[in-house]
Amino acid sequence: MTEAIRLHGRTMGDAGPRVVFVHGLFGQGKNWTTIARRLAEEGRRVTLLDLPNHGHSPWTDRVDYVDMARMVAAELGSFSEPVTLVGHSMGGKVAMQLALRRPELLRALVVVDIAPTDYPETGGRTDDPDEEASPFAAFIAAMQQIDLAGLAGREDADRALRTAVPNDMVRGFLLQSLVREGVGAGGGWRWRLNLDTLARDLGELRRFPAPPPGATFDGPVLWVAGAGSSYVLDRDRARMDQLFPATRLVRVKHAGHWVHSEQPEVFLETVRRFLQQVED
Repeated sequence: MTEAIRLHGRTMGDAGPRVVFVHGLFGQGKNWTTIARRLAEEGRRVTLLDLPNHGHSPWTDRVDYVDMARMVAAELGSFSEPVTLVGHSMGGKVAMQLALRRPELLRALVVVDIAPTDYPETGGRTDDPDEEASPFAAFIAAMQQIDLAGLAGREDADRALRTAVPNDMVRGFLLQSLVREGVGAGGGWRWRLNLDTLARDLGELRRFPAPPPGATFDGPVLWVAGAGSSYVLDRDRARMDQLFPATRLVRVKHAGHWVHSEQPEVFLETVRRFLQQVED
């Protein structure tokens, strides 16, 4: 299934070291545009990939991390040199799986607010009794319930999502995948997200498949976590160091799971310094 699928990508910059970004659940490559443009202006070639079932990439009949890692590896294999791969959340798990299976394709790895572990469906990663359960199933359900045929405009969709997605930033992020095709009476709204398959396989996305026995990625690794997020905890560090022994962990203050959107300048400077060290 995976060999015939090519992922949609966009590259900024004509020369220089290659950096590739992969987004998280509900995202698309263009979410990284501002950061990518800044890095490209400094003399890099930066590619933004849409993972399957997202953005402009094809839909598949299942969601599987090893499959996604193979698809990304096929894209990286078309380059003439190893790349620095940056992945957030779901994309971070894809990046880790790729690094552990095809380390020769990577110069370095940046993992953003995710750990190499399984995540519970409900809250429980910390001792906080008020920790919220994962909202992703509720997000999908709210998007599925929108009557696209009767949708007058994006503002109506925004209002329909407000109860399930009260955070303005997250709601705007989700709505980037709602697109209108055609004009007039023939035009219609659709989600670029494969919501049915994502909903069915959401449990798979919470997992971290076991890597090949003895696999490690020994290249440089930057781990960026939001200080207010429970996705990367102190107890995750042992597994991180076991699989990725050259790891440096940075926690960004005043940021949660979407650390690169909540603190973009701090995130950019952290990644920039890491790239400079790797490229030198």
